[in-house]
Amino acid sequence: MTTTADPATGSAPPEGAAAPPGARPPRWWRLLGRDWAAAVAATVLGAVLLVALLGPLLIGDRAVRQNLDASLRPPSLDHGFFGLLGTDVLGRSVLARLVEGAGTTLSVAVPAVLCSLVVGSALGMWAGFHGGIRESLAMRLADAILSFPSLLIAVVVLYVFAPSVGNLVAILAVARIPVYLRTARAESTELRSRLFVDAARTFGTASWPIIYRHILPIALPTLLTVATLDFCFVMLTESSLSFLGIGIQPPEVSWGLMVAQGRQYLQTAWWIAVLPGVAIMLVTVSATVLAAWVRLATDPAQRWRLTLPRKRRGTRPVTPEVTA
Repeated sequence: MTTTADPATGSAPPEGAAAPPGARPPRWWRLLGRDWAAAVAATVLGAVLLVALLGPLLIGDRAVRQNLDASLRPPSLDHGFFGLLGTDVLGRSVLARLVEGAGTTLSVAVPAVLCSLVVGSALGMWAGFHGGIRESLAMRLADAILSFPSLLIAVVVLYVFAPSVGNLVAILAVARIPVYLRTARAESTELRSRLFVDAARTFGTASWPIIYRHILPIALPTLLTVATLDFCFVMLTESSLSFLGIGIQPPEVSWGLMVAQGRQYLQTAWWIAVLPGVAIMLVTVSATVLAAWVRLATDPAQRWRLTLPRKRRGTRPVTPEVTA
């Protein structure tokens, strides 16, 4: 008698025991707890989100409050909690500005990613499901947007119009639509020939209900993974634009703007530019690690890898031979 490994756990079931037909996969928090790197990444992102939501209520106006007597103080506990990470040239608390900048940076990156995800995915699944001229038009639209560098488009548009959060979100959302359009179109093109889609058509189901009920649930894990990685790109783009002086404008605060304002003090007050740069790096690395974990956790064929020790995740589950 030969027993195969359980794909949900990665280990073979006990001899003589049959796997339950309706067994549920492990809960996502259990899978997350088995991967320390993904757990740390999720903790970092959760902490940043919590700081962005609740931090401005706790710091008040300390992010913009000036005190020239406290100019360029190094990180120290001697000047209270808000002096923990030092002050800038105007005596403003770097810690308070990091908290305020987290909310501003996320208020640009999150809406831009969500808008491009919804619009690009809907258009891509619609084009891939119908094919023909609709698919060709959608792909030519994606090619037209991709033919211009997104950073160059943002520089030109923000130079013509006033730099603001709304303009940044709109530009970055439009520039990232082709990423989701192409991904959703590829998923929809492959799924439209499946038997369950043909069965839905046979019963007279309209196109959008088929896309929403049958194609979207299967394509969603891939789209969410792309969105998690795209979040890093959008946040870095916003930081780059703020660094160039055409993104977030004072008195608003963002991490990219803090790096730009502190670059001329790198030799005398390194903490002004280095600390927001470290914050940007931590968030982008955490989002990348979590995206890899989400891709495995949402794929039933690959989820079993998360139940193995981290050193064995590159190997296939062993199929032991048991003699009756």
